[in-house]
Amino acid sequence: MIIYGKQVCLHALTHHTDKIKTVYVAKKNILPQELFHQYHDQIKFLEEKWAQSMSKGGNHQGLLLEIDEYKLSHLNEIKKNNFIVILDGLTDVGNIGAIVRTAYALGAEAIIATGVKQLNLSAITRTSSGAMLDMPFMVEKNILDTVNELKQLGFTFYGASTEGQKVEAFTFEPKRVLVLGSEGKGLSKKVTSKLDFKVSIEMQHAFDSLNVSAAAAILIHRMGYAIK
Repeated sequence: MIIYGKQVCLHALTHHTDKIKTVYVAKKNILPQELFHQYHDQIKFLEEKWAQSMSKGGNHQGLLLEIDEYKLSHLNEIKKNNFIVILDGLTDVGNIGAIVRTAYALGAEAIIATGVKQLNLSAITRTSSGAMLDMPFMVEKNILDTVNELKQLGFTFYGASTEGQKVEAFTFEPKRVLVLGSEGKGLSKKVTSKLDFKVSIEMQHAFDSLNVSAAAAILIHRMGYAIK
């Protein structure tokens, strides 16, 4: 898997040494001396045109990595956690990456992407600034199977919705799932019928809604500490 961009690559080089196959450098002095010496035998220098080709025209900032393919988690692993985020039909890798980064930073323990067959995991790793490498992440096409199994294990489901109660009014169950709807359609009917509660974010000015990644940050932060 190829990832690129200074921040995500430096994160991988610093924290995921075992995953690094090749370090591609297209800009002088892009690597700190310590990392340059550590990965000396794995470094290959690239001309700009080849770096552009490998990044498919993306902003590589002079640094690219070939790393092990990301290994998706299974529900058997995911369900051992207490705070799970489910993405209901989200497809935008920018939003998903931002949610992964926020989730990891604010204490959510795993993410399940549902309603999609596959996702560009390399792009999500990049847009999450590398947090994807540290976060259990699962892709499951059928959301109902996942919801039903987690409910049997005692998880309480909270769905982000403009029709919900204000998030500040909640004290959340220890085993909890936050469900975030897709960018255009919101929560699907399938998952709405399975929710225990709907939660909303109070707006100070009249506006339809927040971007899903911004809403996720607010809700994850609240659900991270307001626990019974």
